[in-house]
Amino acid sequence: MQLDYYSSKFQKRQFPITIVSENVANAPNIGSLFRTADAFGIEQLILCGSHIPMGRKMSKTSRSTEKSVPFEIHENSDQVISDLKSKGYLIIALEITSNSIALSEFKFNLNQPIALIIGDEKFGVSESCLQLCDHVVHIEMFGQNSSMNVVQATSVTLYEITKQLN
Repeated sequence: MQLDYYSSKFQKRQFPITIVSENVANAPNIGSLFRTADAFGIEQLILCGSHIPMGRKMSKTSRSTEKSVPFEIHENSDQVISDLKSKGYLIIALEITSNSIALSEFKFNLNQPIALIIGDEKFGVSESCLQLCDHVVHIEMFGQNSSMNVVQATSVTLYEITKQLN
């Protein structure tokens, strides 16, 4: 018999993880970020950029999780990252770079809150944000493509982080 949320034994939990979304501007992706943040018990979602779609298309995809996931909207992601860093967050970008570490090999600090920086759908995490990060991780991929949808990649990463923190 298939179980729903109310009949499953999932224990509600919140992890010390903040997602910082830099210029993700596709309404269904924003909605999916809310659902993903809710599913993984993320403490906060920070949406950065000048055009964050919070309308009907986003809400349809989010299935109203924007009502339960704490979130903020800011224009400047560099400032948000600097502020989180000053509060003691470990700043980790999800991006493929010449210096990035495979997600499967990275050991997350269990005693420090984490800010996961994700980039826009086309260009990824900006160079200015990468410069502010403590670490950059990537997901190893084995096909011909070198990228994933931003929400899929965020989900894979949050699974690994919460698995380690659990």
